[in-house]
Amino acid sequence: MFWKIVLLLSVCGLGMTVRAESRQPNIILILVDDMGWGDMALNSRGAVEASTPQIATPHLAKLAQQGVLLTRHYTCAPVCAPARASLFSGVHQGHAEVVRNNSFDAALENSHTLASVLKQAGYATALIGKWGIGGGMESGGTPATASAWPTLRGFDYFFGYHNHIAGHRHYPKEESVADPETHQNAIWDGDQIVTDGLDGAYSTDLFTARAKKWIEETRKSNPDRPFFLALTLIAPHARLAVPAMDYPARGGLHGGVQWLGKPGKMINTASDKWDSFIYPQYRTAWKNYAQKRYGQQAAAKLAGARRHATMITRVDDAVGDIIQLCKDLKIDRNTFLVFTSDNGPHNEPGSVKGSPDHPAPAQDPSFFRSYGPLDGIKRDAWEGGLRVPCVVWAPGIIAGGVRNAQPAQFQDWMATFADLAGVPVPMRSDGVTLLPMLRGEAKGKQGGVVYAEYAFGGKMPRYADFAANKTDRLRGEQQVILFPVPAGKNGESTRWLKAIRTGISTGDEDFEIYDVDADTHESKNLADRYSKYQEQLKKSVLWNRRAYDYVRDPSVGVRKNPCGGRRSYDHAMVPPDTPDSAALNPGLKMRRVVAEAPWVPVFDTLPQAGQAEVGEILDISQEELPAGSVTQYTGYMRVPQDGQQWHFYLTLSDVPGTKAYIKLHNFQLIDADANYKPGTTATESAAANVVESVAEKTGKAGIPLKAGLHAINITVVQGKAGPGVIRFERQCGNGGKRELVPAGAFLN
Repeated sequence: MFWKIVLLLSVCGLGMTVRAESRQPNIILILVDDMGWGDMALNSRGAVEASTPQIATPHLAKLAQQGVLLTRHYTCAPVCAPARASLFSGVHQGHAEVVRNNSFDAALENSHTLASVLKQAGYATALIGKWGIGGGMESGGTPATASAWPTLRGFDYFFGYHNHIAGHRHYPKEESVADPETHQNAIWDGDQIVTDGLDGAYSTDLFTARAKKWIEETRKSNPDRPFFLALTLIAPHARLAVPAMDYPARGGLHGGVQWLGKPGKMINTASDKWDSFIYPQYRTAWKNYAQKRYGQQAAAKLAGARRHATMITRVDDAVGDIIQLCKDLKIDRNTFLVFTSDNGPHNEPGSVKGSPDHPAPAQDPSFFRSYGPLDGIKRDAWEGGLRVPCVVWAPGIIAGGVRNAQPAQFQDWMATFADLAGVPVPMRSDGVTLLPMLRGEAKGKQGGVVYAEYAFGGKMPRYADFAANKTDRLRGEQQVILFPVPAGKNGESTRWLKAIRTGISTGDEDFEIYDVDADTHESKNLADRYSKYQEQLKKSVLWNRRAYDYVRDPSVGVRKNPCGGRRSYDHAMVPPDTPDSAALNPGLKMRRVVAEAPWVPVFDTLPQAGQAEVGEILDISQEELPAGSVTQYTGYMRVPQDGQQWHFYLTLSDVPGTKAYIKLHNFQLIDADANYKPGTTATESAAANVVESVAEKTGKAGIPLKAGLHAINITVVQGKAGPGVIRFERQCGNGGKRELVPAGAFLN
């Protein structure tokens, strides 16, 4: 089956790309907030009506000329918090244990992150900008009250907004206060609030200036140490606030925005003329267009559009400034920069109240067709909500001037950054390295999955350039998975089709199927043509995600948006595989290497994987694991009966450094990796690993499984002492008998 082949590639993992350079590159991730795919002129040029205005992004255009433009890059959710949770944790929303739907400020689970992985690889790490997934009140959180403060998730340094609502303020000192816990819009510098000294400091300028200063300081203190910077700008989200003055010329070490560090004049663009500057090319632009398209609303639409365009061009200037700094420091040939957005364009003013001098208009995504030739905006699982702009610039690492339309998703960046840093990919991650694709290698991206699930009430907005099938379209439970259609007889390349369901109530609904390359508006449902894939798609989504014991952060008290994300299909029993049983052998396939592993790795990303000892193991409970080894067991596990509450238990030897991870199909069965205490028993419960959270209900949910053979991957890291042993148990139902998984249950 086509889909099973893809999933097996993803489960087994494919080898990492070997870098030509011996030095680990610096990594810069620039994440903006609510910038639509069509807001970047690189994407929209030639893809929408010629009369549609375009926003100037010359620095991003230059980056694309020197790097790679990813034209089918997907966020994991069409809204901020879950998208960021997936990005930083390397898992799609089918595996995000805490932050789902609209649970803003819920604590990111205590596991591997982009920062912790790179820190383990020797990187200096910093987050500058917006976090919003740290725990604490909906509008709050401090180092003392937030359980997922950035420095508790791998970052050495944090400067910016911790909480979600305050992160709507582009002028932290001047705009309305959003944080009842600190009684100001708290900008944190480490564990200190510095808002009082930020007179007239515009968010894009402020965060860019601080990022430049951090890069300079880091390079000066240890020029041989690589760094990872996550610069998370809040533009163009929330109130359409604009800068106080033009962007200073040149950029880099001696130009652009500069950090002065003086209260009242923290940066060189701080001014009492806050929220006043519109770029000259936008001040009188688009009058005829606005009048023709919006009639009596033209003046209001123009005011908002000029502000929105200014915000995005300001972001573009900031990107150019960072690039110039890399050149001035002579690190551009060993720096890998990713620019992207958390989700599609918004149509909301945010929670910031305006005033006559400082209005709070909402962006109208239809003005610039911020969604490009796509349908959907923020909170839609259609292309306009999920597909986001993405440019990769790394002149010493990848070739330039490339447009790549292979699908990729946020979780792939953890695998890619691990590849760049020369460390194995955590098995928990759902991503695969993008380096072969970015380098233009013939094999391109191998394995992986593009998957999303998200729920939100109400209907899609009605824009004239959306297809008729979006008119008054309900959102509700939304689910997306991409799947390949094999190359045709005439040599056509593989096409990735999109399967989508909205308004899900049972989980049995058929998927609509679209060829988004040929039909950008997703107007022609091809489900009848591809009806043979329908049942396979329903299996695939259950093989790629799981239900958890949903948890909450006890520090938040009563939330405006309760943490959760239960789905109507959480209780759907996971179907078995259908291999040819007659062709299978007893036991599991085994591969083993002696290697250090800071976490449970995707086995094939270990440098020693090609020289692994191989064999077949009939009974893993009788295995003795050598000291300092990494062992992978793969095959199938027979589930003897249908059950809504299958529980699993894993106990490893009490040896420091011992850990394990088990996947069933392509989802997490047991995570005994991050925070696992050797010698104890880990279960299938999510709450076991989220040490700062508690279950919302008593008892464990278990995993609903149908009887039959289920693909399994057990990977164990044995500490420096051995031999180690594995005790793997199961139980059907909360009152069932707990027993060892018998040797006869395994086949390969």
